[in-house]
Amino acid sequence: MLPCASPIPIASLNQCIAHTRGVEPRASLGLKPWDWQFWVPTRGPPRPCRGPEAQGVGPAGGGRDLLGPPASTSERGDVFFQGKPHLPNLSMGGGSGQGIGYSSFFLIQAPRLWPFSWWSPPKKLRTEEEKKRILILMSDTGGGHRASAQALKAGFEELYGDAYKIDVLDIWTDYTPWPCNRLPKTYSFLVKYPFLWRLGFLTSQPRFVHVPVTTATAAFVGPQVSRAFDETRPDLVVSVHPLMQIVPVRVLRQRIRNGLQKAINFATVVTDLTRCHNTWYYHRVDRCFVATEASKRQALDMGLKEDQIRLYGLPIRPAFSRKYPPKEKLRKSLQMDPRKPAILLVGGGEGMGPVERTVEALSKVLDVEFQLVVVCGRNHKLVERLKRREYPAGMQVHVKGFVDNMPEFMFASDIMITKAGPGTISEALICGLPMILNAYIPCQEEANIPYVVENEVGLFERNPHKVALIVKGWLGDQAGQLRAMAQRCRKLGQPDALFNIVRELSSMVAA
Repeated sequence: MLPCASPIPIASLNQCIAHTRGVEPRASLGLKPWDWQFWVPTRGPPRPCRGPEAQGVGPAGGGRDLLGPPASTSERGDVFFQGKPHLPNLSMGGGSGQGIGYSSFFLIQAPRLWPFSWWSPPKKLRTEEEKKRILILMSDTGGGHRASAQALKAGFEELYGDAYKIDVLDIWTDYTPWPCNRLPKTYSFLVKYPFLWRLGFLTSQPRFVHVPVTTATAAFVGPQVSRAFDETRPDLVVSVHPLMQIVPVRVLRQRIRNGLQKAINFATVVTDLTRCHNTWYYHRVDRCFVATEASKRQALDMGLKEDQIRLYGLPIRPAFSRKYPPKEKLRKSLQMDPRKPAILLVGGGEGMGPVERTVEALSKVLDVEFQLVVVCGRNHKLVERLKRREYPAGMQVHVKGFVDNMPEFMFASDIMITKAGPGTISEALICGLPMILNAYIPCQEEANIPYVVENEVGLFERNPHKVALIVKGWLGDQAGQLRAMAQRCRKLGQPDALFNIVRELSSMVAA
């Protein structure tokens, strides 16, 4: 029989299992001993788990700690033990403890094999020095929600370096069962059929419809959402999606009531400009950040109080708040002509909309020298088609796929043609870039059109030929109007919105 550093009687094991959450052995490469951590959840002052010797049952009877003195204490009051016993051979043993000297390895593994649900593998517990965690909830229903989440993350990193750990999570896709995990694909299908999207948007607006539905959903997906909180362990939760208020807040409040976690704050950052779905506004959130007065009025109508609401603007990537060189220098660095006026045509992340027809209309209508930058996103076929086209003399075309330096192209341009997305509009305002809106998603983006037109920072026109005529006027005898619109854009833009939101969110992180 091989020597054993500390034979563990079965009675010891049973007593330890009764008082512990579990034991996690970890093989130390290159070493003969095994290394594990062993902890005991306590109420009140931390206490170690002791073997039968503590009760005078074992051979020593002196109350010796089973695995030695505690190495550290966690912030929850859990006690950590460190031990390195050598693995003994299987053996039978006597002694007053009536123990059978099983291998320590098999005894320590026994809780893993126990079939009852009360035992679960322990997780690494946090220390006081660990970074504070912020969980940002989003879903890929359109590109704006992920863009806002990434902007918030970049804002924290710019202001606070690596002081926070930021997790961006799509709870619906990554954690919930069917059909909830199909949300992004359902969105992509519905927006192709405006009638269906409008029907779904309007019928779910009333509170007596969406509150019972989301309450039932919370009961259905609650365990999965709770698991997401277990794995991320946030000190603050931030939602940038309209369907991530009621369900996560209800689950979070239940977890706090049940003592599964400490109380933390929940904030909503509304990423629509004017007309928003009512699920954005939930009266139980701690803070709601909105972009416009119209959005603030809607929040008040939905039962939020004045002190819950902050009006800062949309969170736009930090790159848009930086100082850039004059247009001529910027164009030169982008391999554009520094002297020709520049038109920026954006088809969104998927290169959708009347992009190709607009290019054709501009090439036929404009009789002045100009340059056109076309951003096609992930639509690679559109990129190839536009590159193969022949263009008239004096028209310089730069065809791009997905770009990561959009701020530079926007600051280098004079006019932007795009759909009425809230993020794109806010970016154009910061850049002082007058815009022509040529498409929109019904309901939430539809209301962005009067916001742009009434503030005299752009126009709305779907017909590509008429779009080309507007551009021709702005580059010709209406050049003064174009300059005035650019000034109004800068006045209406909110380049500090992101950092104002991030600073307030930082103050909400649980101590």
